[in-house]
Amino acid sequence: MTPNSKHKRDIETASSLDVRLALSFSNLSLLTRALTHRSYVNENPSSTEDNERLEFLGDAVLDFVVGEWAYHRFPEMPEGHLTKIRSYLVRNERLAEFARKLNLGSALRLGRGETSSGGSSRESLLGSMFEALIGAIYLDAGLDKVRKFVIPLFEAIENRMLDEVEDPKSELQETSQALKLGTPSYRVISKNGPDHARVYEVEAVISGEVYGQGAGTSISLAERGAAKEALKKFKNSNQLSVSSGQ
Repeated sequence: MTPNSKHKRDIETASSLDVRLALSFSNLSLLTRALTHRSYVNENPSSTEDNERLEFLGDAVLDFVVGEWAYHRFPEMPEGHLTKIRSYLVRNERLAEFARKLNLGSALRLGRGETSSGGSSRESLLGSMFEALIGAIYLDAGLDKVRKFVIPLFEAIENRMLDEVEDPKSELQETSQALKLGTPSYRVISKNGPDHARVYEVEAVISGEVYGQGAGTSISLAERGAAKEALKKFKNSNQLSVSSGQ
């Protein structure tokens, strides 16, 4: 064993990654560039350019695709929450999460120093690599291909994302307790459909009274919908009381 053998790693080729992720690049050199960190170019001057320009482009493309997806996915959501969703999905830690899920680090081309320091698993490098990959996909095949690639990643974490950026259940609890009505509870009133496409209906109950109903593909989503409806009821009643006092 040579002294440097412990730092060696098997690097997945661009063509292998292309097949594994069903990317179908027509220009594999673009994909190779997306996988190439500047430390690799510094040690291999004859290699293709690094991925920093593609990273710049991918950042802009992702911003647009995320905004477009959120706008259509949540048609009743206010602008402030849409902004939070975009911020949640494009932050580097989330992009690195996507990169890890796809095992992109196995194809990242690094210099020896970055390799020995574990660069292929470092969050900052993985997030940047993901952006570069998006830039390459866009140049090679356009926005539709980018959408097909990233939207399943967004949908896979949708419930967790909504829990973090939009929490109507907490807002409802704060509202009901402020009005001295106690803590809301939720009860499932029906569940329909096969196991792979189950739809739940849930009621939000406060002091024995049903304040809202919601439906969703999970109990969590249905509870969120019920909480939203209950909040609307509170807001409407508050508006009515304000109006009656004028």
